[in-house]
Amino acid sequence: MRRTRILTAVLALAAGLLAGTPPALAADSAAKVPLAADTYTWKNARIDGGGFVPGIVFNRKEKNLAYARTDIGGAYRWQESSKTWTPLLDSVGWDDWGHTGVVSLASDSVDPNKVYAAVGTYTNGWDPKNGAVMRSSDRGASWQKTVLPFKLGGNMPGRGMGERLAVDPNKNSVLYLGAPSGKGLWRSTDSGVSWSQVANFPNVGNYQQDPGDTSGYASDNQGIVWVTFDERTGTSGSATGTIYVGVADLQNSVYRSTDGGATWSRLAGQPTGYLAHKGVLDSVNGYLYLSYSDKGGPYDGGKGQVWRYATATGTWTNISPVAEADTYYGFSGLTVDRQKPGTVMATAYSSWWPDTQIFRSTDSGATWTKAWDYSSYPNRANRYTMDVSSSPWLTWGANPSPPEQAPKLGWMTESLEIDPFNSNRMMYGTGATLYGTENLTNWDSGSQFTIKPMVQGLEETAVLDLASPPSGAPLLSALGDIGGFRHTDLTKVPSMMFTSPNFTTTTSLDFAETNPNTVVRVGNLDSGPHIAFSTDNGANWFAGTDPSGVSAGGTVAAASDGSRFVWSPDGTGVQYTTGFGSSWAASSGIPAGAIVESDRVDPRTFYGFKSGKFYVSTDGGATFTASSATGLPAGDSVRFKAVPEAKGDVWLAGGSTDGAYGLWHSTNGGTSWTKLSNVDQADAIGFGKAAAGASYQTLFTSAKIGGVRGIFRSTDKGTSWTRVNDDAHQWGWTGAAITGDPRVYGRVYVSTNGRGVIYGDSSDPSGGGGTDPTDPPDPAPTGACAVTYKITSQWAGGFQADVQLSNTGSSAWTGWSLGWTFPNGQTISQSWNADSTQSGSTVTAKNVGWNANVASGSSVSFGFTGSWSGTNGKPSAFRMGDQNCTTA
Repeated sequence: MRRTRILTAVLALAAGLLAGTPPALAADSAAKVPLAADTYTWKNARIDGGGFVPGIVFNRKEKNLAYARTDIGGAYRWQESSKTWTPLLDSVGWDDWGHTGVVSLASDSVDPNKVYAAVGTYTNGWDPKNGAVMRSSDRGASWQKTVLPFKLGGNMPGRGMGERLAVDPNKNSVLYLGAPSGKGLWRSTDSGVSWSQVANFPNVGNYQQDPGDTSGYASDNQGIVWVTFDERTGTSGSATGTIYVGVADLQNSVYRSTDGGATWSRLAGQPTGYLAHKGVLDSVNGYLYLSYSDKGGPYDGGKGQVWRYATATGTWTNISPVAEADTYYGFSGLTVDRQKPGTVMATAYSSWWPDTQIFRSTDSGATWTKAWDYSSYPNRANRYTMDVSSSPWLTWGANPSPPEQAPKLGWMTESLEIDPFNSNRMMYGTGATLYGTENLTNWDSGSQFTIKPMVQGLEETAVLDLASPPSGAPLLSALGDIGGFRHTDLTKVPSMMFTSPNFTTTTSLDFAETNPNTVVRVGNLDSGPHIAFSTDNGANWFAGTDPSGVSAGGTVAAASDGSRFVWSPDGTGVQYTTGFGSSWAASSGIPAGAIVESDRVDPRTFYGFKSGKFYVSTDGGATFTASSATGLPAGDSVRFKAVPEAKGDVWLAGGSTDGAYGLWHSTNGGTSWTKLSNVDQADAIGFGKAAAGASYQTLFTSAKIGGVRGIFRSTDKGTSWTRVNDDAHQWGWTGAAITGDPRVYGRVYVSTNGRGVIYGDSSDPSGGGGTDPTDPPDPAPTGACAVTYKITSQWAGGFQADVQLSNTGSSAWTGWSLGWTFPNGQTISQSWNADSTQSGSTVTAKNVGWNANVASGSSVSFGFTGSWSGTNGKPSAFRMGDQNCTTA
């Protein structure tokens, strides 16, 4: 179940990255053009999670400082005040899209302001660039990067092992990094600025998931997989003496140095036949715990063990929670309770059925208890309860027979951490979300503990298609791994993904332009239909019938009135149907694998594109004729759409750096095309509400214009362009889909490959043409307010602050806007749980959707990072509307 995350990324790559993305950039073909700029507010359409969380890292010095890494969607920092995550790598740009894959994180326990990320998505040719180590001295608010002489694989097999990157807990200028692909162990002695290979480390690893894989994906040597320091063997300012290193080698998986890395040796007496996924040291009792699996994960693993190594005596003890003969899974997730030495936990990460398992010991592994067990098969007795009310889709709409349950405890549970300052808090990652509990010690007393998603703010879906109908829900999405959603409120998590059927990945969707209640989607499913229809705007679905030979979703188009559909699935040729797909007929004149779209005015006109040729059907998809137009992109890295309200008006984006690449426009149904000279490269095109006084819809594109990569808007048919994102908001690769909102001027929905659906609103939301009907006016609350402003961390040139705003009046607020003036010219660089704008020294922080309502006597908190010089004084006054707030 949910084993398609790698396929999600590969599909996105196949859609454009491999064929047409940098770094092999051609010289700019268009002259530099002046670009206007606009200030946009960027948010996620909330899904909460949606992908694999292979790593969670708590800082060992500072309470409540934690980080999470994802395989393709960047890194995040925990915000304790709001129990949310803040994204840290949104500044990664198009050229470096692979650096959104994070293979390891390290938080500095000497200086908690410092954090490091080892980034890179693939070690084979799918990612053309080398990996890098990114370093931050302001908790991830800003980064510097050192590019490595090899690749890293945040989305490669073995990515749940680790952590591969570690900071010396005694001398924090020293870091180690375990490399894949036979590149060995690397060390930095200048806080991550420069790196050199540890030449005398004796084993670069040899384990390959599948040596016969010619793509280089499963055949890569998984290399050095974790580094653990024994902090007892060093003093402050001096390098730690004893270091343990895990290697992907079934016979030689653990090595040790006792002289600060000068020499290394295989740890004597160690188990063989397994890979050590994790090595965690209990420094109080002197035990190194190791979780073993026969495979590298995160999907595979059929046998496993857990061992304890006594560092003082060299004694090995098999402390496996169950006998090896009874395992059908490997062990990976591993943690110790720093507050209660002797408490250790492990996960059966590859137990897909009936559920994952979590084990707990309070006597250093001598005895164990399970998160669940059988009362009488197939019935289960759980030590926990699950509350997924904040992310109800985690049930998958399933009602399984025992011993399966919905929601599941998880799968791919390779990350598991007990908060080092709080024995009651545990977090663990799954293939779909990040779960946690805050009453973990109930486990030991015999009462149930509660597991909830702890994932708000962490958005990790790969987006393949987007649609914003003129009525009904503002957003429909096609996603990898979890299918897709109908968002009726962008600020709230939908109750369920698309079901009936539930595609593992939705590859394409469309709605009837003049009848938006009619929606179609296609996707991938191990067994069952690959197409589904809705007659209520995507709220409910029913399956269609596949034509013979269909193997995957492909692309689909709905007639403008919903009377017919054209489908180009994988495995067979283009098909058409009238009605809702009870029977299909083969379209003629168009090759298999073509991308298909519909005219948004004429219900009998459909379009297709394949290998540089544009095709048109005027008989409802029965026959297609190739356009005689030339000069279009030769490959299939193309996306095109027809404009609503104008028959035959089509825009086409795409291409590659070794051929035609850009944006084309046709007003005669593809008979002829005009290439826009002011667009260097374009990869996706969409339309939104026209600006005030304009008769033509607003264009949005993910493109390179004037030598700059970004998200662009045009209100004059492409004559001029406005870049609407900025360098802090780039999200790696954004080429799969883009669309405006037909009801909200300026709003744009952007696809990402791992950061979910991003949407942006203009600082001029009316565009002179009306306000957003879904957003309330700026709040003007009445009644008293109180503010507590606290600088929680400060470093040279930077700081972090938390603000608590309390409603001390007698009536509830339905929105809030807090203003203040910095006394010393401080500037905000990033905020969370509030939308912050700044003009000069004046700051305005407004509520986001989920924290608008504040009852009398209640409070709301938000935070930000900023810069300062000279003095970092606190604001003396805060205002809300026309009210002055009291300050503490």
